Amino acid sequence: MMQSTSILLSLAIWLPIAFGIFVIAVGNDENPGLVRIISLIGAVASFLVTLPLISGFDNAAHGMQFVEHASWIARFNVNYFLGIDGISLWLVILTAFISIIVVVAGWVVIEKRVAQYMGSFLILSGLMIGVFCALDGLLFYVFFEATLIPMYIIIGIWGGANRVYASFKFFLYTLMGSLLTLVAIIYLYSLSGSFSILDWHQLPLTLHQQILIFLAFLAAFAVKVPMWPVHTWLPDAHVEAPTGGSVVLAAIMLKLGAYGFLRFSLPIAPDASHYLSGFIITLSLIAVIYIGLVALVQTDMKKLVAYSSIAHMGFVTLGFFMFNDMSVQGGLVQMISHGFVSGAMFLCIGVLYDRVHSRQIVDYGGVVNTMPKFAAFFVLFSMANCGLPATSGFVGEFMVIIGAVKFNFWIGLLAATALIFGAAYSLWMVKRVVFGAVVHQHVKELVDLSSREFLMLAVLAIAVLAMGLYPEPFTAAMQTSVTDLLAHVAKTKINAF
Repeated sequence: MMQSTSILLSLAIWLPIAFGIFVIAVGNDENPGLVRIISLIGAVASFLVTLPLISGFDNAAHGMQFVEHASWIARFNVNYFLGIDGISLWLVILTAFISIIVVVAGWVVIEKRVAQYMGSFLILSGLMIGVFCALDGLLFYVFFEATLIPMYIIIGIWGGANRVYASFKFFLYTLMGSLLTLVAIIYLYSLSGSFSILDWHQLPLTLHQQILIFLAFLAAFAVKVPMWPVHTWLPDAHVEAPTGGSVVLAAIMLKLGAYGFLRFSLPIAPDASHYLSGFIITLSLIAVIYIGLVALVQTDMKKLVAYSSIAHMGFVTLGFFMFNDMSVQGGLVQMISHGFVSGAMFLCIGVLYDRVHSRQIVDYGGVVNTMPKFAAFFVLFSMANCGLPATSGFVGEFMVIIGAVKFNFWIGLLAATALIFGAAYSLWMVKRVVFGAVVHQHVKELVDLSSREFLMLAVLAIAVLAMGLYPEPFTAAMQTSVTDLLAHVAKTKINAF
């Protein structure tokens, strides 16, 4: 059942894109102040239009809500078809929220090509929301691939010394993975005569067909998450990206792949999902354990947090493929939490980099002595990163571990080791960066957070603590949609012939 018709989703998608295009069109380096103000207005307005989605969302309703449907390419039955459910609701809100943070984060740091920088992020925000709202397969693919362009530009222009290499690697990895997805989309269209994702959910398929479709989608979604062993593009992209690029990459773009599993892989190919679940669980456990160990030996703060992101996203895919309510909801909660925590970690690293122009852990030590406010935030977010109770980082991981134990005790035990590794690399970084004696002159000269930086980190701290202490609004919205998804995945499509 699909409920209501509105234009809220179109506003959420196209308002930031319109603001982004406008900023690029009228802005230049002679009026950076005006550009920043217009960009902030655009980001805030784009976030405000998503708030009615929360108040108007019916947690008990089945099917899609806030549906919009219009013919796009009638000859091929391609439609402008939008809608959200409990799975996509909070991802839309998170995307719009993070856009405000990114604009504020780049307020004084970006001094050249300000309009292009701000405009790229606003356009990217709208495109990512489009991915979470699209219910037409071709429309989804257009949004999914279009997100590569602004991020490629952001890394390539405002990135570090090896930005060209990192941006090409990011673009090629994600583009090559997506080509098989296009093949799968066209194949599903040839079978159903429709590009509607909801129609594909009901399409009868043999196990052989499902496996091929599942693997085609896996090629794109595994790279985007990213899952081991196709994760190598992420540390390079994070290290070279500007702070805002790292924030959006970790907080939102990685979620596009994980979301694809729930919207495409599981409901379209349920039998293949069960058949190949052991394979996905194995890859996820490798990401959780092995990548956690890799994070432990990093000397660059950005690389450490980048590898920790891969480990945390391993929890997400692990939860999705154990097919119980607790694990899937845990994976979704982990996606939202990771958006807050990883975004905050990269912002903290950006604060230090703006002052010292180094991300090497060895160049710090004793930061708490000169930046006590910053140190408090950095410790909080690091604790959340390793799953401290009462922070958002604990909720999702705990739910996934409970779901894993229900599924298989040994898988649950292996997954729980991630909490140990997470504590190890997070606390090890905090010890060397924040605490101890001041041994470097540049650390003695550090200046604590500005009001802009304090506000930015405080908002994220409130989000991390609020979700950790009271996750019920998030889980309540997800409950019905996750239950419906699991009921659908539990039914075989093979007997439909």
